Amino acid sequence: MQILIIEDDRDIATLVESTLTSDGFSCRLCHDGLQGLELAKDLQPDLIILDLLLPRLDGLELCARLRQKPLAKDPYILMLTAKSDEIDRIVGLSTGADDYLVKPFSPRELMARVRALLRRSLRQGGQTPIYRTSSFTLDPDQRQAVRHLGHQPPETLDLTTLEFNLLMHLMSQPGRVWQREQLIERVWGSDYFGDDRVVDTHIARLRKKVEPDPSEPRFIKTVIGVGYKFEDHA
Repeated sequence: MQILIIEDDRDIATLVESTLTSDGFSCRLCHDGLQGLELAKDLQPDLIILDLLLPRLDGLELCARLRQKPLAKDPYILMLTAKSDEIDRIVGLSTGADDYLVKPFSPRELMARVRALLRRSLRQGGQTPIYRTSSFTLDPDQRQAVRHLGHQPPETLDLTTLEFNLLMHLMSQPGRVWQREQLIERVWGSDYFGDDRVVDTHIARLRKKVEPDPSEPRFIKTVIGVGYKFEDHA
């Protein structure tokens, strides 16, 4: 597993690197956003540890660019920041970060977050049925989701790994109401211990790619006070 660390505080970057390399991970360091973006394209890392406040290109913009044009590996992104307000966490997650760690943090907490993220990729595997509804075909083995609306030509959806997994679990049982905690356990893993609002931010991102009109969801419905469900009526 290769990890790219993008952090402008050299002491923190060195601490993160030594913590991860001591556990057997291969790490690369850089200290500004533009260099980090280029390294991400070249290295194709499994995980990016990304500071929020960076010179030349800040972490939010860097994260957004990576998610707009996903890399071949579509890495997990763990955002580091000194900001702890809820709105900052929500903004960070809404740009496509998978988890959020506030400074100061302990090496033990860092390792727990990293292992939890990387274990998700190891859970994938084995032949999985293709899910089909009136408007969608989702092939888990090919990691491909196709939308076909009315007389429009089929459209392959540009989903991140997390968005794909979220849609897959919603589509696996159309009409079922999923609580946030259930989706977190299925998609993020039982060892995730972050804010359950992460579900809301990623549902909002998924709707932008799945729904013809995200402001009036047709497929991914909110069940107020409970969670979400997938519906696709002909």
